[in-house]
Parts: sequence; C-alpha cells; structure tokens
Amino acid sequence: RFWEVARNSLVLAALTAAIGVAIALLMAYGLRLRPSRSMLLSVRVAASGYAVPGSVIAVGVLVPLGRFDNAIDAWMESTFGISTGLLLSGTIAALIFAYLVRFLAVSLGSVEASLGRIKPSLDDAARSLGHNSRQTLIRVHAPLMRGGLLTAAILVFVDVMKELPATLIVRPFNFDTLAVRVYQLASDERLAEAAAPALAIVLVGLLPVLLLSWQLQSRDVDPAKL
Repeated sequence: RFWEVARNSLVLAALTAAIGVAIALLMAYGLRLRPSRSMLLSVRVAASGYAVPGSVIAVGVLVPLGRFDNAIDAWMESTFGISTGLLLSGTIAALIFAYLVRFLAVSLGSVEASLGRIKPSLDDAARSLGHNSRQTLIRVHAPLMRGGLLTAAILVFVDVMKELPATLIVRPFNFDTLAVRVYQLASDERLAEAAAPALAIVLVGLLPVLLLSWQLQSRDVDPAKL
C-alpha cells in the first residue's frame, strides 16, 4: 500500500513539475519578447494562485469542469442517446490542472529570475546568426537556465508532494497520495502507520535545501586560487 501511494505521489509531482516549468518558461519568455502591460498582467494573474487556499482552488476547478461535463453529457444524450458521465471531473487531469493553478507562481518566480540574468545582447546575437525566437529559446536560453529550471521543478515537485486540501477534493476515487494517506491514518489515530509516508514527505522536502546548499557551495571561491 505504501509503495502504491508513493508511486501516485511521485507521478503526480513529476508530471506537474514538468508541465509547470514548461508553462512558466513559455510565459516568462513571452514576457521577455513582448513586455506589454497586458502580457505582464496576464502573467501576474496566472501566478496569483499561490495566494489562494488549495480548497478554494479545488472548488474553482471542479465547478466549471462539472458544468462542462454536464453540458457534454446532455448534448451526447440528446443527440446520440449516449451518456458520457463525468469526463474531466475527478480525473488525474483535473488534479494536475488544480496543482498548476496553485503552484505556477513557484516555478514562474525561479524561471523569471534565471531568465532575467541572461543579457538581451545574447538575443540580438542569436538573431543576427539567423535564429528565430523558438531556436533562441532552445539553443541559447534553455542551456543557460538549467540550474533555474531544475530549481523550479524541484520546488513544484515538493509542493505537490505535500499538498492536501486540493488533493482531497479533486482526486479520483480510491486514489491516494502520501499527504492524503498521512491525513487518513492520523485521523484514525494510527500514528505508527502514518510514520512511513510522513517521513517520506519530510525526506522529499529536504531536496530544495540540499540543492540550494549545493548551489551556494559551488559558487564559493577559494581565496588561495585568486
């Protein structure tokens, strides 16, 4: 049971981290190319989910998805006589979408900081060599942003691993994560059984600390080598 729950958490966290970093990179790069007020407002609105409780985001995700599912079901029933049921509500896709709304700001902050350290002259040099915006992002910016992208992915990964309210509300039936399992066992006063998944969450939470510590140590300069 523990390994099944751990696998669910790892898969969800990895998918959300990968998608979140990709979206954050596209948004940050789009803002760099076209720094208009409307683009800036769009990015800031997209990143505002981190200030909203997970339970509120979960309800905000379920309501429109439920209406969409009901509309599709009603249309299919009246047109073809087929009931589709719930297509998106209570699915892994809905859960990942809720995570993205909640934690996009985490990845966006790291990606924007990393992209901001790249001088605009590199963009001009790439364009002078015949590279378009997509080629510049892939061949120039992405390699220079490896550290920032990795940091963003790890931060989102850890946040998803320990997220409880949104997971409880949006998750599919009989689909548990480490956070949900700890909550269930602790609610039943089965504290000894809750120790293993709780410890796993703590160990995963140490990843950003170890990463930042390693980055700080790698930037230290030995005075004897100067």
